Amino acid sequence: MVIRVFGISIVVTIVSLIVGFLYGGWTGLALVLILGILEVSLSFDNAVINATVLRRMSEFWQRIFLTIGILIAVFGMRLIFPLVIVWAASGKNPVDAFNLALNPPADDAAYFPDGSPSYETIMLDAHPTIAAFGGMFLMMLFLNFIFEDREITWLSWIERPLARIGKLDQLAVVVAAIALVLAAEFLADSEDVATVLLSGILGMITYIAVNGLGELFNLPEEGEEDEEPQRSGGPTELAKATGKAGFFLFLYLEVLDASFSFDGVIGAFAITSDPIIIALGLGFIGAMFVRSITVYLVRKGTLNDYVYLEHGAHWAIGALATILLVSIGIHVNEVITGLVGVVLIGLAFWSSVRRNRAAATAETVDA
Repeated sequence: MVIRVFGISIVVTIVSLIVGFLYGGWTGLALVLILGILEVSLSFDNAVINATVLRRMSEFWQRIFLTIGILIAVFGMRLIFPLVIVWAASGKNPVDAFNLALNPPADDAAYFPDGSPSYETIMLDAHPTIAAFGGMFLMMLFLNFIFEDREITWLSWIERPLARIGKLDQLAVVVAAIALVLAAEFLADSEDVATVLLSGILGMITYIAVNGLGELFNLPEEGEEDEEPQRSGGPTELAKATGKAGFFLFLYLEVLDASFSFDGVIGAFAITSDPIIIALGLGFIGAMFVRSITVYLVRKGTLNDYVYLEHGAHWAIGALATILLVSIGIHVNEVITGLVGVVLIGLAFWSSVRRNRAAATAETVDA
């Protein structure tokens, strides 16, 4: 199964490294490899969350996500999205924006001799807007998870009290809105406050709209009409469906993936501003491996075997959302961002192993 699931990603990685070498020599190859590792480390929690939603989708929509979805992830978010930002911010047409990306100023200066900003500078200047949108989308996902009452809890000492107060209607929206106002007031530059507030509100609206549409078109299966939907921060468990329900789950996953990719795209500029290198490393290597990890988790039933992984991934999402909001005014090293997610998911996995061992020991004693 490992070869079948990861085979394409391995081939794509080899090809991407070769293209990176032909494009930029040994430096290009090294940068592509570093960016690929960076994306996988930053997005492992993304793979876990993707798997929790993907397993509720029909086989047809799973294939759509793993085919069309990967094209959106690779070309849309890792190549076209940065160019759109540059295009919108600089007023240049798409061709000039691409030329600007491929021809940075001498000695990696922030501005060209004529005073116009470089591609990297434009992207970094757009960071507060991007961070506010992605941070609030992920914050809503995290809050809706921890405010839900669920039978299995990981950090019970905090998850159970939060589930109790989560019975207050629209508490997630209230908490997220307070976080956004605080970030805009105390972290954003004065000229960015309005933009940060607007972007954050759009992030919240996007989550509410996509999540709500997913639930609206969920049709319970026969005999399940009276059952309470099982929620996990996204569309309901009853969404293992086709048609409109599958489409909105697909849309939900794409927006989710985009929100996760913001920090990786921005973080890549600490390493290189070359859009080709970024697309090869983040897109072709990183995004492909995230998809493969997602498929592996679904096919192996890992989330059923290690029940705390979903909890760990959501806490990692909460941490990432917080980091994105903090990064509006304070630079956060990408290593910290990646390590937080890996550590939380690692602890959740370890807790799951201990739980399974305890259950197995109890069964042996009972026998």
